[in-house]
Amino acid sequence: MSKKYRVGILGATGTVGQRFCQLLENHPQFEITALAASDRSVGKPFVEACSWKLATPMPEKVKNIIVTPIAPPLDCDLVFSSLPSNVARETEEAFARAGYPVISNSSSFRMDEDVPLLIPEINHDHLDLLEVQKKKRGFDKGFIVTNPNCAIMSFAPPLAALNDKFGVESVFVTTFQAVSGAGYPGVPTLDIMDNVLPYIAGEEPKVETEAQKILGKFNGEQIEKADFLVSAQCFRVPVIDGHTASVRVKLKNTSTLEEVREAISNYPNLNLLSSPSPFMAITDEPDRPQPRLDRDRGKGMTITIGRLFPDNIFDYRFVGLSHNTVRGAAGAAVLNAELLIEKGLI
Repeated sequence: MSKKYRVGILGATGTVGQRFCQLLENHPQFEITALAASDRSVGKPFVEACSWKLATPMPEKVKNIIVTPIAPPLDCDLVFSSLPSNVARETEEAFARAGYPVISNSSSFRMDEDVPLLIPEINHDHLDLLEVQKKKRGFDKGFIVTNPNCAIMSFAPPLAALNDKFGVESVFVTTFQAVSGAGYPGVPTLDIMDNVLPYIAGEEPKVETEAQKILGKFNGEQIEKADFLVSAQCFRVPVIDGHTASVRVKLKNTSTLEEVREAISNYPNLNLLSSPSPFMAITDEPDRPQPRLDRDRGKGMTITIGRLFPDNIFDYRFVGLSHNTVRGAAGAAVLNAELLIEKGLI
């Protein structure tokens, strides 16, 4: 039997914190031993502190864990962070400095030059950046690894496949993002029902820059960002879970539609416990992907691609879909932790 690593969750009572509890319930590598949240929850059993919002029951193993303050020390070997950005930066660095591996879903460190921004199937070699990070920040055993903005997951994987094979010159993406991406209680009902909101604060700059870092190359000292341009518009729509992206891409080299399909379908998977099979699934139904029908593919970890055609202005267009709180948040961080274990970094 493989070793079980003791896990702490920062921001445990929130939407993504709850998803961590759900995904780790029967995970063979991880055991939740610490739950940390804001002052109003500290000292209470998790079952009293947390208003559980997921469709599956709260795991029995976490119900009676007493919620602790969001500060080291915690009784664990590593921490998953789902903290809001206004407190994440100081707190996550404090944990890393105290010797904890920090696997973060928060945005605070994503674009720091010495912090890996990971989608394991795409850029696992970026973990080499951790040596630079430790040296620069004076960390000993601790470090910080991040996963991308939840909207990135719906289109960065197919872009990686196309960039590897043909080179990407430019991308125009429009995202249609679920309300769960705003956390709980999220967007007011009178704003989102019977409506589409054409603005999500801070979202478009993240979508435009994070993919460039993910698809960039580590040169031994830093990440050289991919040289293609991304233009993004981000909308909030009345969907509970599942981010959809409408993408148009211009390639550097000519390709046939069949070659594009093959590049996406055959993109290599990782043999980790949370790795989906396939990593990306192409659907040929003219009305797919749809959030309600496709977000749970691969236990919420598969990226679904549909409506893949030549484009009249760019080279190709497609629609991508990912589960924003699984593949785009907690599941992504769990997969990152599995990769860190495989690489001997935890």
